[in-house]
Amino acid sequence: MTLSTGDYLVIALYLVAITAFGSWFARFQKTTRDYFLADRSSPWWAICFTIVATETSTLSFIGVPAQTYTGAMGFLQLAFGYIVGRILVSLLFIPAYFRGELVTSYELLQRRFGAPVKTAASAIFLVTRSLADGIRLFATALVIAVVTGVPVTWTVVLLGSAMIVYTVRGGASAVIWTDVVQMFVYIGGAGLVFWALLDRIPGGWSEVVSSGTAAGKFVVLSFSTDPKATYTVWAGLVGGIALTLATHGTDQFLVQRLLSARSQKEASLGLVLSGFIVFAQFTLFLLIGVMLFTYYQHVPAPVLGRVDEILPSFVVNTLTGGVAGFIVAAIVAAALSPSINSMAAVTVSDFYVKFINPRATDAEQMRLARQSTIGWGIVQIAVGVAAQWMNRSVLDAGLSVLSLASGPVLGAFLVGVLTKRVQAAAMLTGMIAGAATLVFLWWNASVAWTWYAFIGAVVTAIVALAVSLATPNTHGDHQGT
Repeated sequence: MTLSTGDYLVIALYLVAITAFGSWFARFQKTTRDYFLADRSSPWWAICFTIVATETSTLSFIGVPAQTYTGAMGFLQLAFGYIVGRILVSLLFIPAYFRGELVTSYELLQRRFGAPVKTAASAIFLVTRSLADGIRLFATALVIAVVTGVPVTWTVVLLGSAMIVYTVRGGASAVIWTDVVQMFVYIGGAGLVFWALLDRIPGGWSEVVSSGTAAGKFVVLSFSTDPKATYTVWAGLVGGIALTLATHGTDQFLVQRLLSARSQKEASLGLVLSGFIVFAQFTLFLLIGVMLFTYYQHVPAPVLGRVDEILPSFVVNTLTGGVAGFIVAAIVAAALSPSINSMAAVTVSDFYVKFINPRATDAEQMRLARQSTIGWGIVQIAVGVAAQWMNRSVLDAGLSVLSLASGPVLGAFLVGVLTKRVQAAAMLTGMIAGAATLVFLWWNASVAWTWYAFIGAVVTAIVALAVSLATPNTHGDHQGT
């Protein structure tokens, strides 16, 4: 079975509508402050919803149900750590960000350590986001390719182009407010899948509970001490906290949302509340996976190229009357929370103005900002096209990329906020040591990706402090320029 004409119409109308809605914000983009920070005018509830939408990509929409379809609900252990991590971000990092007029999170490292550490962190961000969000784009294209038969390559190009258009025109405001809309769209889509499955499973919810319990699908906690086990209590709490500190506390992609808030209080409130919403929707996605498992105990399961295809396969082969089109639109909504505006902010503020043209006018910066947005969008499209030859779960691939690179940056931020002894040379040495350690662990598959951010941060901090202690003339706070 394929999508109907009505389904295609729903998908097309959604893409046109969301692109037009995002582009509408172009009228408000007069300065770089508008373009990068939405003039710091976003209320707490918009901050909350944009963070949820940013964090809950297509990787989650199709990858999390696949987790319980083949396994259990251990992913929730990581979501526990996400909540605690957000609270720590609101205590450790947000106050520091609101002490000055920052455009990017890495300017905090500039103040503390000087240009070299900030430049290293900014470069890591640009590379990491290009890879992670290229994979995210591919995940969405994979869904659409399954349900429409359109090749993945062309789908990546189409989605990436729509993302570029409204982000270039509307800036951070377009990203934030389209996120708010898209969060409700994809949650609505998930709700439709839930009820469609419930309606089609003989015995309804009681059968889901019975079948899922018998197969061990509802098991959440694992107390395994195997470092290669991805989802355990220890990896979930420690790894989830570290990953959240890194992604929500230091990564410009999410910190930019916080910096767009009206105040420190509203940024903290939106961030912490988002953790509980994310936990609730991950629970919903995991339950959908259990329901898919139960449903396919009663009907022949589809032949899949990869397990991530199980949800889109159910949608296209089962749902009719435009419902499938709406759910595909919801999956697209989960994908289109672009990072290219935040990448442009880093390019302009941390590289162009710092090293190339310190006296650039605001008009020159705006022009480069739009050019950079287009450029990084093209890079992510290229990564998305290449990712179709990747042979692993899109959820694990996307999260492991973020975890692998975020540890050393998190270590630098923690040292910068919590101590005044370490200076630039020691900090760079620590970051190199942290990155080298993670590359070694990844290459040898020594630990699960859930430990990467924690291990990278710890190694970075310890080595930086050790080098500082071994260098007697290194003391005081470095005020970089």
